[in-house]
Amino acid sequence: MLTRVENPPNPWHSQHQEWVGPPPPARLQVYEERARSIVVENRSPDVGFGFSINPYRGCFHGCSYCYARPTHQYLDFGAGTDFERKIVVKVNAPELLRERFLKPSWRGDLIALSGNTDCYQPLEATYGITRRILEVCAEFRNPVAVITKAALIRRDVDVLCELARRAQLSVSFSIPFVDEWMARQIEPYAPSPDMRFGAMRVLAEAGIPVGVAVAPLIPGLNDSQVTAILERARDCGARSAFKILLRLPAEVKDVFIPRLRRSYPGRSKRVLNALKEMRGGALYTAQFGSRMRGRGHRWKALEDLFEVTCRRLGLNARRTEEEPTTFRRPCTQLSLLDPTP
Repeated sequence: MLTRVENPPNPWHSQHQEWVGPPPPARLQVYEERARSIVVENRSPDVGFGFSINPYRGCFHGCSYCYARPTHQYLDFGAGTDFERKIVVKVNAPELLRERFLKPSWRGDLIALSGNTDCYQPLEATYGITRRILEVCAEFRNPVAVITKAALIRRDVDVLCELARRAQLSVSFSIPFVDEWMARQIEPYAPSPDMRFGAMRVLAEAGIPVGVAVAPLIPGLNDSQVTAILERARDCGARSAFKILLRLPAEVKDVFIPRLRRSYPGRSKRVLNALKEMRGGALYTAQFGSRMRGRGHRWKALEDLFEVTCRRLGLNARRTEEEPTTFRRPCTQLSLLDPTP
């Protein structure tokens, strides 16, 4: 059940301000939801986590390539500007997570924030849902992996440091461009690359493990920036890096392609042809194991460049075998009935 907020909170009036660019063309509409569940189990072999939490539906950042756009249609909203400006806030997410952690069936698996939309998009400055989720994870010492584009994450350095000290934590910044102008064309309302790199440095200097996600890789557009992204990330304290080839499922291509053609009328055809070359003639393939990566000579060359650069910079050098979970339930009367240590 979604409840429309008639006078939604203005994140720009919060003490944590994060304004990027001019006001958007569509009016922001906020819906509050009391969700029935919050932890989503992921069965895809393509992702490195089994469970995720999405505190928000829709995303203010408006990235034209966002693969989560079609999920907004489950709410009878559109995948275009509705996805960017009709944002659903799961106001009871921290309470639901606590309930899940208290169940004997929960064994302390790593939780990713977020699997779809950015957990640090601007409304987080007002609602603080993600911060409260992290506080619950810290209390229970549950492993967490965060991926974000937002510099707002700097607000939560204290709780992130606690998680890094008491549990297992990693934070990855999604940075597909170093070119500021190009980033603004393709991901118009996301914080600038400079802001993301700056936030990465702040977290790294606080002792928080950080990495970079060169995602998505868009052949003919940002593939020439891969080395610069990795080098700058390493200079800002990154320890790890991964990449994902551009995904254009369903309605995503109907948002991405027109924006690409408006911004790069002379280059758009080459970009789409290069993507088809890496996808075996199609713009997208949905099969597990291949939907996030390409094939063919061009993809192999890009993959080799990425791996060689990571080795040169020492990225991904500290990979270890999976560690036992740090999860612990607080000592309460309820936990005394649970044999889990």
